[in-house]
Amino acid sequence: SFACGRRFQTLMPLPVPPAKRLCCRPGYSTTCRQGQRAGGTVCGGSGSGQGGSSKTQSPESLLDIAARKVAEKWPFQRVEERFERIPEPVQRRIVYWSFPRSEREICMYSSFNTGGEESATSGENVDETRLPFRRGIALLESGCVDNVLQVGFHLSGTVTEPATTSEPEMVCSVAISFDRCKITSVTCGCGNKDIFYCAHVVALSLYRVRRPEQVKLHLPISETLFQMNRDQLQKFVQYLITVHHTEVLPTAQKLADEILSQNSEINQVHGAPDPTAGASVDDENCWHLDEEQVQEQVKLFLSQGGYHGSGKQLNLLFSKVREMLKMRDSNGARMLTLITEQFMADPRLALWRQQGTTMTDKYRQLWDELGALWMCIVLNPHCKPEQKAAWLRQLKKWNSVDVCPLEDGNHGNELPNLTNALPQGAHDSGTRPHRTVFTRAIEACDLHWQDSHLQHIINDDLYTNYCYHDNTENSLFDSRGWLLWHEHVPTACARVDALRSHGYPREALRLAIAIVNTLRRQQQKQLELFRNHKKDLLHKGVTSITNLEGWVGHPLDPIGTLFSTLMETGRGDEDSSQDMNVMHELSSTFASPGYSGESYLALAVETALMGLGQQRIMPDGLYAQEKVCRNEEHLIAKLQEVDLDDTLVKIFRKQAVFLLEGGPYSGLGELIYRESVPMHTFAKYLFTCLLPHDAELAYKIALRAMRLPVLESTAPSGDMSRPHHIVSVVPNRYPRWFTLSHIESQQCELASTMLTAAKGDARSLETVLESIQKNIHSSSHIFKLAQDAFKIATLMDSLPDITLLKVSLELGLQVMRMTLSTLNWRRREMVRWLVTCATEVGVYALDSIMQSWFTLFTPTEATSIVATTVMSNSTIVRLHLDCHQQENLASSARTLALQCAMKDPQNCALSALTLCEKDHIAFETAYQIVLDAATTGMSYTQLFTIARYMEHRGYPMRAYKLATLAMAHLNLSYNQDTHPAINDVLWACALSHSLGKNELAAIIPLVVKSVKCATVLSDILRRCTLTTPGMVALHSRRNSGKLMSLDKAPLRQLLDATIGAYINTTHSRLTHISPRHYSEFIEFLSKARETFLMAHDGHIQFTQFIDNLKQIYKGKKKLMMLVRERFG
Repeated sequence: SFACGRRFQTLMPLPVPPAKRLCCRPGYSTTCRQGQRAGGTVCGGSGSGQGGSSKTQSPESLLDIAARKVAEKWPFQRVEERFERIPEPVQRRIVYWSFPRSEREICMYSSFNTGGEESATSGENVDETRLPFRRGIALLESGCVDNVLQVGFHLSGTVTEPATTSEPEMVCSVAISFDRCKITSVTCGCGNKDIFYCAHVVALSLYRVRRPEQVKLHLPISETLFQMNRDQLQKFVQYLITVHHTEVLPTAQKLADEILSQNSEINQVHGAPDPTAGASVDDENCWHLDEEQVQEQVKLFLSQGGYHGSGKQLNLLFSKVREMLKMRDSNGARMLTLITEQFMADPRLALWRQQGTTMTDKYRQLWDELGALWMCIVLNPHCKPEQKAAWLRQLKKWNSVDVCPLEDGNHGNELPNLTNALPQGAHDSGTRPHRTVFTRAIEACDLHWQDSHLQHIINDDLYTNYCYHDNTENSLFDSRGWLLWHEHVPTACARVDALRSHGYPREALRLAIAIVNTLRRQQQKQLELFRNHKKDLLHKGVTSITNLEGWVGHPLDPIGTLFSTLMETGRGDEDSSQDMNVMHELSSTFASPGYSGESYLALAVETALMGLGQQRIMPDGLYAQEKVCRNEEHLIAKLQEVDLDDTLVKIFRKQAVFLLEGGPYSGLGELIYRESVPMHTFAKYLFTCLLPHDAELAYKIALRAMRLPVLESTAPSGDMSRPHHIVSVVPNRYPRWFTLSHIESQQCELASTMLTAAKGDARSLETVLESIQKNIHSSSHIFKLAQDAFKIATLMDSLPDITLLKVSLELGLQVMRMTLSTLNWRRREMVRWLVTCATEVGVYALDSIMQSWFTLFTPTEATSIVATTVMSNSTIVRLHLDCHQQENLASSARTLALQCAMKDPQNCALSALTLCEKDHIAFETAYQIVLDAATTGMSYTQLFTIARYMEHRGYPMRAYKLATLAMAHLNLSYNQDTHPAINDVLWACALSHSLGKNELAAIIPLVVKSVKCATVLSDILRRCTLTTPGMVALHSRRNSGKLMSLDKAPLRQLLDATIGAYINTTHSRLTHISPRHYSEFIEFLSKARETFLMAHDGHIQFTQFIDNLKQIYKGKKKLMMLVRERFG
């Protein structure tokens, strides 16, 4: 045994990276060692080196150490081929140690979440007790696992599923094959159809991990058969067939026939298969993954189109891939390949391409994650060249498919090549093909990890000596001797993400620190460069483009990667003791002399501030622009979770100064490109954080960020009164900012935050007001700010802030001027609000807006809303006005009303008369304005309305005058017997009749001229004959006590006109009459006869009229028959 152990020890492979050892160590530590000692004989070992109680920590035997290492790394076939004879105790220990010793992998393959970061980010409130892993533990702990048997590399047993209210008890037969500490296949009688292992497989696996001493262990069945003689073998086979004759008899007979046949295929092969004998040399050593189920589940989730939580399920699958990568499990790449194939086969891709429609935002984010995961996989620092070559072929195949989604949504990308090292990266962008979601991963296949300086950074190898040159662009060290890494920033950060993803947190952290130090050095250099050339650049008003690619919103999310890497270490969030050790080791390194003992948290925060403050061009396309906003808000939300201490406040101050003075390199610098991503959201966060500590700096940041140059024209180069807005990267390009409305709302939020903070500070309020008026171009947003300022100024728990009220009013006045000549559906609301605001400011504000009404309101708004509200009792009470002040305000309102009536008499005359009622001179002036406009600019409807108002106010003669003017504009044809003006005509005639014969005589010719409708005329005629004119005159004036005669003017004229109208209307109606209208027509003739009979010869006229109808329309026999029946 000792000799064999020594032999195996020499054959042990080189030590693997420490994370691999740590993955297994928790699984075999206490539990497995106790099992190993206690179960020496039960598990089939000789018990050598296993004595002692569980409390005594005796050293492991050399046999066990060697057997465990061989079991982890060597396929059993290689062991058999290497040695002629393997002692049985050695075989038993290898078989024993070949089963997985860690529960972590079993958990990973039997649940979406392992309690790590995925569970926190998935947003799923999953009942953990329902997860297969948790249910498996419950089954194990409740004693449901039985008949456990290990034969070689095969474990079997039964698991009893207890009965429930709806399901009876179920006994499941479970079989598990394993090899080199990995479960390679599973079968279960429950018929589970899922990506993950069922609870029964979990229960049996954990039974073997936790209670190895209770598992009966046998050598592979072939070894046992080898020890039998012929009689024993025959007895064994016959008993086996007898016990299971119904299942195996046909197979047994078939095999027997083939073996007895000399030329059968089975006799051409040496030996026989043994499912319990372990893996062959050619077998791939990986955990069992049901590929078919992965494909089916992904296809199902995609077919649901984002409904039923399918998007969350797909994100959980991606999290599972990341989890596998972190465990350095080869199934990570295998599972991602299966997922990608299903994504590429999604029929919606072709449909969307054909229809020219865009995919949904959530679906688009899934594709982004797919691309990012492939980036991590190809950047695996320890992958084999042949693996990377296979991935590259697969990625290029997907990349070449027509429907493969583009990286930036539906627009071509003009960004430089990923590595900045490939030759095509520097050529004309016009010839560059569209970049798909896989392009970056394909480019990343050209990256390697062999750079000696990179290895120094990652492995923390100390340089024996180093030389720092401050003027060197790509120096390997900064002034403090810290390592730097000069590489395209998103690419360098992709390396960090890859290291983290593949379970190398220590290396990821070192590289992240080097990148951040490089960024800080670059920032300092850029600041110095701008300071040296500031005057020249500001005078020219032009600058070079420094960042075509923005780091925030970038497909590789470089700033997010650095921030997460540093924050996880700073908070100790990682889920293993290994990562805590990393933090401990690096913290002593990082807090070195000359570095002020800076914390990871501080470094993470500073990195986020640098990234958010970077000046960058707004990308093309809706999706890319939305991603910029979304990533910025996500990063700020992460920052808001950090509590600011004095150290962090210093960093905020330092970065704020850098950003203000950084020129074209900073989004808050003095020089800004017209199409630069705005800084409103970021500045609002900075303002809030800095305000309690450095208000002046906070306001400088916020005021600088208020700019939105994309909405402004470029200032002339000679005009130094305002900052220059730099022209676009591409000349004469009109940008399509799909997110402009969101950006403007963020600009408004920033302004509102400043207004709130500046309450009580008149100087700051004035500065903020100027900035709003200069930079905000949307009337609706300015109106919102005005309302916000008003609310803040008039909070219930404090006295009104008059300065803030004036700011609110000033903004409101600006809105009025902006929307005066444009259509705005909220205009009436705005006008009413402005009057309310002016009322709160004081009487002088109301007087002022009325004095300058023509620059703020339309005449209609000024009279119907402004002046009316000012003159209302509620306003007078609110302002506590004395009589003198009331009169002055009323005088201004009347002046306004008369000016409006002069400008727009049609819409303002009535309001002007109403407002001037209490002032005789003003009222007369308003009335004269109406008379002057009546002949030209006013409709009969408006005149009748004012006439009725005059009668109501007690001016019947003025009402009569206006009614006659209205009649001159009216024209009612024969068939308009339901016209809305009929009531006005009847009212005008009744008014004239009440005034006297002369007035009636004067209006009847106007009626005859304007009204051709017979029924209306007959109605007027009848009313005039019922009472004596002037009987109800208002001035007790009576013209006559007799009824007016129909034989004399003016009623004779009205009677003739009415009869004429009936005759004309009759002929008109008969031209196009249909049988269903015959009865209605007969009734019409009856009314006509009543009017005819009012004349002294009316009977004769009507008879002649009927005879004419019979003669002219004799063809309408049925109708004429009805006429004869009624009228003879």
